[in-house]
Amino acid sequence: MTLQEIIQSRRDTRHFTTDEVPEYVLQKALQAGHYAPSVGLTDATRYYFIRSSEVKKAIKLLFEDYDKKAANATDNEQQKQQYQALKLEAIEEAPVGLVIAYDRSVLNSFTIGTVGSNEAIKFSAVCTAQNIWLSLTEQGYSMGWVSILNYHEFKSILGLPENIEPLGYFCVGKPASNYEHQPMLQQLGWKKKETFPSVTTIDSIQSKETIISSSEEKVTESNAILSNQLQHKIDNKTKPTGALGDLEALAHQIGMVFQTTSPQIKQPHLVVFAADHGIANHGVSAYPQEVTRQMVTNFLEGGAAINVFCTQNQIELSIVDAGVNYDFPTNTKLIHNKIGKGTQSFLHTAAMSPLEVATCFSKGAAVVTQIAQSGTNCIGFGEMGIGNTATASVVMHFLTQIPLVDCIGKGTGVSDEKLQNKHQILTTAIANYKGATDLDSILAYFGGFEILQIAGGMLEAHKNKMLILVDGFIATVAFLIAFKKNPAILSNAVFCHASAEKGHQQLLEYLGAKALLHLQLRLGEGTGCALAFPLVQSAVAFLNEMASFESAGVNNRKE
Repeated sequence: MTLQEIIQSRRDTRHFTTDEVPEYVLQKALQAGHYAPSVGLTDATRYYFIRSSEVKKAIKLLFEDYDKKAANATDNEQQKQQYQALKLEAIEEAPVGLVIAYDRSVLNSFTIGTVGSNEAIKFSAVCTAQNIWLSLTEQGYSMGWVSILNYHEFKSILGLPENIEPLGYFCVGKPASNYEHQPMLQQLGWKKKETFPSVTTIDSIQSKETIISSSEEKVTESNAILSNQLQHKIDNKTKPTGALGDLEALAHQIGMVFQTTSPQIKQPHLVVFAADHGIANHGVSAYPQEVTRQMVTNFLEGGAAINVFCTQNQIELSIVDAGVNYDFPTNTKLIHNKIGKGTQSFLHTAAMSPLEVATCFSKGAAVVTQIAQSGTNCIGFGEMGIGNTATASVVMHFLTQIPLVDCIGKGTGVSDEKLQNKHQILTTAIANYKGATDLDSILAYFGGFEILQIAGGMLEAHKNKMLILVDGFIATVAFLIAFKKNPAILSNAVFCHASAEKGHQQLLEYLGAKALLHLQLRLGEGTGCALAFPLVQSAVAFLNEMASFESAGVNNRKE
């Protein structure tokens, strides 16, 4: 066969004969894979053969579990039935199983070609898979790619270390069908493959991101008359002065934010921004980076803690992809604000460019602008991103000059050994930094996509005179960034809880802030905002509905 014939006859095979695959066939295919492009000549691709029926069965069960989830995600009942009729794997039938993976640990050293995207090492592994596929086809054999899996569990079954990321499970053998010389999904009527590729010629720059100014807004003078009116109203409720404690201060603050003695909370909204961080490649978290994508999916499916608490308290919830290392379907109920597929690792280079920093602020602001236009006047901010406590700790250290050791905590719950490793990596990263010490330079080198989008959103919320609910450690670091750009934002902020994360209490003290709740939370997601929201409602309720001494005919205390 000619090369063109080999390419045209390559198929994603799902039906295999029982013929064994000779060792020389496998070795020739692997050698072809080894000839594939390797970014920076890292040779980061790894291979694992599976012939054990026990291992195959475990992977088959894992597939079946996610296959049910995939079937339930189809658009309608007819499509669900069509999907269930498809043969999408041959895990136990194929004589050989192959796992093609890539090793993230190569990113611990500077790697040419990965500055634009850490995913370049994954792209190299995909090239390897295609070479192997073509070699097998030329030899009369084939592969089938199984990707409908929970990758975290998949790695656990295989015993793969944290730094090894599989592309999926590949079934290898002699094909039992030629699929009428067309893709199997096309043969079965699922979808027709286009005859020709989609090609677009781009002759000019299509769009330019709006870059917002980093200059601080002028701090407005406080309305002394309104403040006195609010305090008088609070003090003359049927209670001893100050008896409702922090709830009284909260009621006064809400009245000042909304500029009225009779404030109302309208259409409360919580936004969770999610993104990945290059620093996570160095083992600073207890969980692999894949969990960011999995948790975003969980948010979208309504299964996370934040979904439960928002539903309980009738808070609208939006999820933003600020830079997750994954391509989500475009039809998901997701705000697509992706700046990139995760930041670069600031152990070796800047996490992002100055343009990306500005884009984060503008995109975060745009999310809040749209929410404000719907009538919302109370907005909470949450986050999700494996490795983001490491990012937040370094940003906090630079912006407050609090010692790094006091800014670093266990994040997702790392062991003491990993915590020590986290401290060492971040210390090294800071020592490696030779750049300027102004705010935007620090944010470009050490920032995170979701953290900066939250900061941009908070600044926009202040501009729209919204009450800003601040969650835990990460969200408070985002607020710190916003505060550095405009200190007036502090008057709009309600700090919902004091996190169990080590640096959070010190950060609250730095800001002169007092948290409403002390529940030892360290989940993120905006859960502290949702849990504290009933207190916000209570503050408004007593201010508006509780009787005054005069209206109730109750004697006030004697002076």
